[in-house]
Amino acid sequence: MNDISMKVLQNRPLTADVRELVLQGDTAAIIRPGQFVNLKLDGCYLRRPISVCDLNADRLTLIYKVVGRGTGLLAEMPAGETLSVLTGLGNGYDLSLAGDAPLLLGGGVGVPPLYLLAKRLIGQGKAVQVVLGFNRKSEVFYEEEFKALGAQVCVTTADGSYGTKGFVTDALPEAYSHVYTCGPEPMLRAVYRKIVTSGSFSFESRMGCGFGACMGCSCKTITGYKRICKDGPVLEKEEIRWED
Repeated sequence: MNDISMKVLQNRPLTADVRELVLQGDTAAIIRPGQFVNLKLDGCYLRRPISVCDLNADRLTLIYKVVGRGTGLLAEMPAGETLSVLTGLGNGYDLSLAGDAPLLLGGGVGVPPLYLLAKRLIGQGKAVQVVLGFNRKSEVFYEEEFKALGAQVCVTTADGSYGTKGFVTDALPEAYSHVYTCGPEPMLRAVYRKIVTSGSFSFESRMGCGFGACMGCSCKTITGYKRICKDGPVLEKEEIRWED
């Protein structure tokens, strides 16, 4: 974990309430797709956790949804401003589990961490299949970016206004070797019940510290309580215990 000062290079809208933030700074502490960063915003007591979408040695791309005061302040940050960023948080996805034909399932702002994952898997020669789920056409983002990587992409919308009508579970391909997924818990539950292979599930949670000290984001697994920020956010299918 590193606390880095990063410069805002770009902060642009992708949809009405989803934005892409590009930062410049040291990204060396981020070693796996699925890890996240914690942003300090002036006037906010708690940092805001945001998953990593893409990176290189000195550039970090984050995608976030404007849902409250913190992300509202973030949306107003112009190029040239600086942010305090805790980097290298979370365990991330294990690429060694992928097999030859991994399936990536993302819902809404659960889509961004799958982009870097797809890039890395395709770089290893994997035949990557991606299903992106949104509520409606106006909310769709990064479809073309995934296609540009060489992934086979399907988009679903709950209202049928674009792509396949329904949810990501309505567009599962016939064959896949391992599932990587990120999205809201109802989606993760549905994926858990329907997939026929093992899977790696990235969970969203409110966080206090972001690095395991406060225990505020603990969840129950079959081996006891785990911290989403430190032991997760990625949990494997076999260890997940759903609470009724």
